[in-house]
Amino acid sequence: MKASIKIGFIGVGGIAIDRHIPAFARVQTVALTAVYDVNEGRAMEVAKQFHIPHVATSRAQLLQMVDAVVICTPNRFHHEAALEALQAGVHVLCEKPMALTEAECLEMESAAKTSGCVLQIAYHYRFHPQALAAKQLVQAGEIGEPLVIKVEALRRRKVPGWGVFTNRDLQGGGCLMDYGCHLLDLALWLADFPPVKSVHGQTYAAVSRDIDQVNEWGTYNVATMNVEDHASAYITFASGATMLFETSWAANIPEDRETVRIAGTEGGIDLFPLTLNKSGQGLLTTTTVDWSMYDTDQSLAQAQQFIASCLGEAEPHVRPEEARMVSAMIERIYEGNE
Repeated sequence: MKASIKIGFIGVGGIAIDRHIPAFARVQTVALTAVYDVNEGRAMEVAKQFHIPHVATSRAQLLQMVDAVVICTPNRFHHEAALEALQAGVHVLCEKPMALTEAECLEMESAAKTSGCVLQIAYHYRFHPQALAAKQLVQAGEIGEPLVIKVEALRRRKVPGWGVFTNRDLQGGGCLMDYGCHLLDLALWLADFPPVKSVHGQTYAAVSRDIDQVNEWGTYNVATMNVEDHASAYITFASGATMLFETSWAANIPEDRETVRIAGTEGGIDLFPLTLNKSGQGLLTTTTVDWSMYDTDQSLAQAQQFIASCLGEAEPHVRPEEARMVSAMIERIYEGNE
């Protein structure tokens, strides 16, 4: 099949080479066309590795070569790179989080509307088979109205020892920006993004500042690390529903834990693993899933859906206004420390 979409990559770090480039290489209607990175040598290596014909020397040059772009830069540059691409008439898949502030997100959203181009944010947990099945059950009314939501995105002593994850200037934050945002987005999406009434948050950095490091994911510079390793929040919604949220890179817990739980008026749903919890006919029932029709490859599903959106065959699975709400909530959690 002849390629319909020429795609480029801005930033060729780990997320680009481990997730996005391999995924888009498997989409038949895509031609991997160009890469750009501030480290030109690194860009040339990646282009050779994935047989990508062009290494651009600037973002502007890359945007002249492609129909769509994947932004894989540090978080600080999401906003400016996305604006430049959208203003050039290029579709954008931007790594999460959307941007550092709600104001930046609004500018990106406005640019997308003005240009008519697709702007999608790479919250790939929404493409997890369990997440897609859970959304189907929620939309079918199986849990009724959400009452209490619990979200845990917790890792035991796994501060990333590579890249710029511990640099606030480049990333805007730590575990909340990097990891917690995924499950926060997922829970809000499942609950259909209810209007937020209040956010009370707190962040912590004590554990990762221990000079006697015990860390599974490599070493990092304690002296220069300036982001949080743990965050929690209590969120209330206009409907009266509430959310208990916690995320960490370095929690002192027995094992890593990912939880999304929604207790509703008619039932409850849990993810990882997926269960539907109901009552009726004098019974309490917990239903598990034996098989799902959804693709198990989240990265490929995300790439395919983005390209379908660019071709006008589908709506973006992660709309910019939704991703903006996630960033706004994160911003308010950080404000709890000020």
